[in-house]
Amino acid sequence: MTVKTRIIRIGNSQGIRIPKPLLEQSGITDEVELEIEDNKIIIHAAESLRRGWEEAFAAMAQHGDDILIDPDAESDWDHEEWQW
Repeated sequence: MTVKTRIIRIGNSQGIRIPKPLLEQSGITDEVELEIEDNKIIIHAAESLRRGWEEAFAAMAQHGDDILIDPDAESDWDHEEWQW
């Protein structure tokens, strides 16, 4: 689908209005990433940096691989000086 649109002023910046059907087809909801490639601006849904972590941690827990590698590093300062 190709749609022609105009660049609009948004404060000191500029932007474009993206028609709802394009957003729905692309899967874009709110956050996007912009890239420049061959003099074109490419807009795509932002990747979730932690996508898949929940499943990975659940699998680790099932295999008993979810223990802390380093022990807690508390000191007297944590108990005597630190105020919550």
